[in-house]
Amino acid sequence: MVKRYLCFLVGVLINSFGIGFITKAALGTSPISSLPCVLSLRFTPTLGEFTFVMNTGFILAQIVLLRREFQKIQILQILVNVVFSGFIDVSMSLLTALDFQPQGYAMELISLLAGCAILALGIYVEVSAKVLMVPGEGIVDAIAKVSGKEFGSVKVCFDVTLMGTATVLSLVFFHGLQGVREGTVISAVLVGLIVKLYHRILPGIAKIGTPEAA
Repeated sequence: MVKRYLCFLVGVLINSFGIGFITKAALGTSPISSLPCVLSLRFTPTLGEFTFVMNTGFILAQIVLLRREFQKIQILQILVNVVFSGFIDVSMSLLTALDFQPQGYAMELISLLAGCAILALGIYVEVSAKVLMVPGEGIVDAIAKVSGKEFGSVKVCFDVTLMGTATVLSLVFFHGLQGVREGTVISAVLVGLIVKLYHRILPGIAKIGTPEAA
């Protein structure tokens, strides 16, 4: 169990860095971060701080929706939220300190693809541990259980809702698209495909959460 929780923690940290990397590519952040990203561009709180507030709302929503079915172990999502949100800001600061600012559309696109690969690796490692959910996945799972819909279908609707809301706010705040652009759509499509690729080429990671590995 210790190895599985450490694996999960490593996945969360990689996940956070991937989001920071995608955001710094300046073609729009990932779908789950699109709303806090737009808000952080307009108001004082950082991307990580807005992410923390949003994820806290997701955790509370899970408790309300699932009630007695909410697993007590999932309350640890609060700690996950602290680490995840905090490391997003750490990653952004680190990339800024390293003067990571892709110049030109080609370099921005390459950086976006690299960020998608990093984010997908984090998700793959995190999910393979089979211990906890991050709040963004937890709320989708709760909605799926309550509605009786498939997780994948709810996930798509959920991401589209976040991106749609972020797009509207961006148009209201900036009269244009900032924080949510073509890179947001690319990452929405590409990250899941890369996760499947990692599952094929790095099967050892997926075994971490199996009874044999535990």
